[in-house]
Amino acid sequence: MFGLGKRKVIKVDNGLYAPFDGEVFEIEKVSDPIFSQKVLGDGIAIQPVSSEVFAPVSGKVTVLQAHAIGFVRADGLEVLLHLGIDTVDLSEDAFHLTVKVGDVLEGGQKCGEVDWAKVSKAQLEQTSMIIFTNRVGKLERFEVDYGPSLAGNAIGEVSVSR
Repeated sequence: MFGLGKRKVIKVDNGLYAPFDGEVFEIEKVSDPIFSQKVLGDGIAIQPVSSEVFAPVSGKVTVLQAHAIGFVRADGLEVLLHLGIDTVDLSEDAFHLTVKVGDVLEGGQKCGEVDWAKVSKAQLEQTSMIIFTNRVGKLERFEVDYGPSLAGNAIGEVSVSR
């Protein structure tokens, strides 16, 4: 009620957080060349094994579609969490996002759920990506702990130079 519990100021935080339980891997290994060739930007991929969705960074929600959430961090880095591959035309009932544009979240904060069974039934891949869609500066530090991850926990760090 009245936006209580939602932060108003973006927390300065270079952390990357697991959006789900799953396996974190290099974006170059994603089957879709739009992601693997970094057309939208550099980033990482995760094969989810849980349905709850958590914010991959601390930031303000700037874009919200059924299958994707865009964030901007305090340092201006724009980050896109893309849920699944080719899910843009999937019925919205597969995605239950609880945030709205303008919300300020901390990294690892819950922001919804995905019904992966509906994604699979549509014969689409569940592989999801965290993508850095702009370059406010050079990626100065981009470190990721590849392998198993727990939803909401830190999996790496990214910082930019101006």
